[in-house]
Amino acid sequence: MNRFHEKWAGLSPAARGLRIAGIAVAAVVGTAFFGLVFGWLVMLLWNWLMPTIFHLGMIGYWEAFGIVILGKLIFGGIPGGRGHGHRNPWRGNPWEGKGGRDDWRFYREFWEKEGHQAFERWVQEKKTQADTQSA
Repeated sequence: MNRFHEKWAGLSPAARGLRIAGIAVAAVVGTAFFGLVFGWLVMLLWNWLMPTIFHLGMIGYWEAFGIVILGKLIFGGIPGGRGHGHRNPWRGNPWEGKGGRDDWRFYREFWEKEGHQAFERWVQEKKTQADTQSA
């Protein structure tokens, strides 16, 4: 049994529900805390650098927080969106139907037995094709 199952094995369904609710509340509070701190850091950095470098005005906390949100929307996308290179863990194994990750352990043996000869045949075929096209 792994650590996850050992941790939850002796709990009643009500205790599990309370623990999950506590984790969710802690995640929301933690996310909000880091968002607020990040907004404060953006405000400090903006007010330190931007007026001096670009002659822009100083900003307040909520303006900095808005810049953080805007930057996330523009550069980070919306959570759950597609096309950002994130793999959805619910969509199955990306290696499925492609041999699987474990199959790579046979690569060296394949290359030693068949791969080198197959590659040499392929190179010879390409050279022959190039010779016939140039003639």
